[in-house]
Amino acid sequence: MKVRFWGVRGSIPSPGPRTAKYGGNTTCIEVRTGAGDLIILDGGTGIFALAQSLMSQMPVTAHIFLTHSHWDHIQGLPFFTPIFIPGNRVRLHGAFDPVTGQGVEQVMRVQLQYSYFPVREVELKADLEYVTLAFGESVTVGSAVVTPVLLNHPVINLGYRVDCDGKSVFFTGDHEPHYNLYEPDEDGYAEYQALIDEQRDAIYAAIAGVDVLITDSSYTVEEYPAKKGWGHGTFDSSIQIAQAVRAKRLYCTHHEPTRSDDDLESVFADAVARYPRKPGDPEYFLAREGLEIAL
Repeated sequence: MKVRFWGVRGSIPSPGPRTAKYGGNTTCIEVRTGAGDLIILDGGTGIFALAQSLMSQMPVTAHIFLTHSHWDHIQGLPFFTPIFIPGNRVRLHGAFDPVTGQGVEQVMRVQLQYSYFPVREVELKADLEYVTLAFGESVTVGSAVVTPVLLNHPVINLGYRVDCDGKSVFFTGDHEPHYNLYEPDEDGYAEYQALIDEQRDAIYAAIAGVDVLITDSSYTVEEYPAKKGWGHGTFDSSIQIAQAVRAKRLYCTHHEPTRSDDDLESVFADAVARYPRKPGDPEYFLAREGLEIAL
């Protein structure tokens, strides 16, 4: 299995010389099984470059799994070139949206309106199929098994575990570790703490022992208090999760769009320094556009 990063930036694309090393495209990750099955995690602007790389491999069968429907994770989908070419097959997987009462199909149908894009959904030439997922129910993609896991974000966000040939990858999409809304001396604190402990344990069980963990690491611990409740993690929370689940390698992603390459490396080094590696601890990396991981 191979993992390749096509977009690692959070919130909004941020191209330019300040982000040239790690990249300015929003989230998109390619997972290839040894048998060649194509799994794509999120459709941020990075998916456009991935699409261009697929043009020499027609016909394409692509299985796209969306963590959630916020713009930085879907805005590249209308530019995924294989959807315009007959003979290709694209299966788009994602969560039911309790706000609109719609399945994952609404992600494309909203974007592919003349108000926002010059081509309507009915004009697409590929065989496009929508699969709305249930939490914890695995999907088989060729030789891989993909399991959606409910994480914590202001909208339904599914993390995905991909298992194939004895190796595993987990991608959080956007995730803020649960925190107690009550003060310790308030009624309801203990009950709420028990609930979030249960949710945390369920997430950790789903991620346990992965070879590669890719996590939302948007903020520093200093930045986090002003962004609390926005649904994103920190470098420190990512390291703590990786240690707790005994992941082998951690890749921090969803880089804050205002952070330059130099700033990114600086804050990452500061965070890692707070957690001296012990035997059995993961290795820590920054995700970077173009980086390929072989498992």
